[in-house]
Amino acid sequence: MPTLKRIAVTLLAASAVVGTTLATATTATAADYRCRTSSASVDNPAYSGPWSDDINFDVTLCAKRSGGYIYAYAKVAFEGPVMNVNETGIFDAARFHLQIKKSVSGPDPVVRWANYSGLEYKLEHGNLAGNGSYTTGTISYRAGSGLYLADGLIQLDWNNDGQG
Repeated sequence: MPTLKRIAVTLLAASAVVGTTLATATTATAADYRCRTSSASVDNPAYSGPWSDDINFDVTLCAKRSGGYIYAYAKVAFEGPVMNVNETGIFDAARFHLQIKKSVSGPDPVVRWANYSGLEYKLEHGNLAGNGSYTTGTISYRAGSGLYLADGLIQLDWNNDGQG
């Protein structure tokens, strides 16, 4: 995959913090997750026509502690222009970069990460209004004491944007 342009960094910063006081049962439910949603609008730099081409993103990052592990996933909901319906030429690549970070003084170090490229297909195959959603897989990390958080970002490589 080519180098992707990093967008929406502040969209996803420091979300879904979980600590040692969370449920420690080995069987966890969706209710055990702590989630936070952030929003941003992104303009397609390859389009300069008369209609709006913005894609509005709502990203929900979720994390939980269970059985000595931190689990994290993200759900991306988007509202795109109608032209995004079955339009496979919008992106050269798109993915969601999901991270688990340990909360410390200063920059939080990434302890586990994964890239999810299924976002590109969902963005290019929205419903009739150009809307849709994508949920990443779940990543986990065997955690010690302290606070951890889910973080992530959307990376888009636009087709025909003059950026290679």
